[in-house]
Amino acid sequence: MHNFLPHTEETRQEMIKEIGLNSVKDLFSNIPKEAKVENLNIPDGLSELEAKKCLMTLANKNKSAQNCISFLGGGTYNRYVPSCINTIIQRSEFITAYTPYQPEVSQGTLQVIYDYQSMLCNLTGMDVANASVYDGATACAEAVLMACRITKKAKALVSYALNPDYKQVIETYCYGAGIEVEYLPLLGGKTNISSESFDDYACVLIQNPNYLGCVENLVEISEKVKSSKAKLIICADIVSLALLKPPSEYNADIVVGDLQQLGLGMNFGGPHCGFIACKNEYLRQIPGRIVGLSKDRDDNDAFTLTIQTREQHIKREKATSNICSNQALMALAATVYLSVVGAEGLKEVANISAQRAHYLAEKLSEISGIKVLYSDFLNEFVIKIDSMPADELIKKLEAENILAGINLGKKFKELENCILIAVTEINDVQDIDKFVETVAKV
Repeated sequence: MHNFLPHTEETRQEMIKEIGLNSVKDLFSNIPKEAKVENLNIPDGLSELEAKKCLMTLANKNKSAQNCISFLGGGTYNRYVPSCINTIIQRSEFITAYTPYQPEVSQGTLQVIYDYQSMLCNLTGMDVANASVYDGATACAEAVLMACRITKKAKALVSYALNPDYKQVIETYCYGAGIEVEYLPLLGGKTNISSESFDDYACVLIQNPNYLGCVENLVEISEKVKSSKAKLIICADIVSLALLKPPSEYNADIVVGDLQQLGLGMNFGGPHCGFIACKNEYLRQIPGRIVGLSKDRDDNDAFTLTIQTREQHIKREKATSNICSNQALMALAATVYLSVVGAEGLKEVANISAQRAHYLAEKLSEISGIKVLYSDFLNEFVIKIDSMPADELIKKLEAENILAGINLGKKFKELENCILIAVTEINDVQDIDKFVETVAKV
């Protein structure tokens, strides 16, 4: 590999010294020690076949949702991916394409993005949607920046029940932009807005259902926000929109979210795909691209990039975002998924997940030492354990090839010994019953 490394050892040491570190290892000091492997112990002189066999043996030590019963959620979900999706997105004209700069040779890609935008508008009820961003976290951060540009204010109010990873990305974006981020407290698992005035804020960002799985009272929140000049941003669970009212009915200004649940596997945490949709009046502030439908000189339908507010295309100081790429391949997968599943199919996926989640919650609540904290949920809920530490229960279930969920005590100090559990259409009744029986046993 040394032939492919552009830097000499002297250059590397100079770079390390310049940023105040002692070694390359210091660059990765934030990675937990137990997650690091110092040496793979691969013998020298192996053939490709032997090396591959050695690496596969090591890889098989990992546990994944493919060979376990998984109830993991919190932003990445184990949903069914129809086989046709990978078949389509791996076609050469899709998987190698980057940006459709030349519309005359990119009509297929442009049409897919146009269809994607249309489907997102149908689901959210909003006027326009962009051609995707990296993930739900960056979509939230970009929406906050949008609201600050629109209102000319530099303070954002975010629900404490927003995905903790999303909050970190928002704080990173806002730190560099000089925007102050404050958090709304929780009451009973939901955002508490009773004593807040929003006049000084650019926006109020609410996740629905929130990270704890609770369906927020958007009617009350919307009325309170609209009595001020703040913009309402809703981070929506995309599958939940098949059952819940669209954010447009709550007078949302901007709607964001993550599309991982639409035909994208868990993939060890990525890649994901984020969406942003908004009212037509904010069209010029939306980051990224928008594909439009027009006519060519022969009066045939023609697709083209109509809005490109990225720094790559216009003056940097006038750009709405410095994201210089998008997730077109992932957006294609979501478009294929929605096309294959259809409106009724998506509703069925959401409905099955919700019914089985409530079935599981009811069964777990019958076990001594376990309490379901909140009742207003769809397919994700929180349990509190009194009989043993949450980590201990999670590890014991993992030994039984069951991925129980997320230890919330590591993300919310007030939710010590609580686990976030997600149920999808993948979890059949037999899996759920086995989970319940194993929890009772341990």
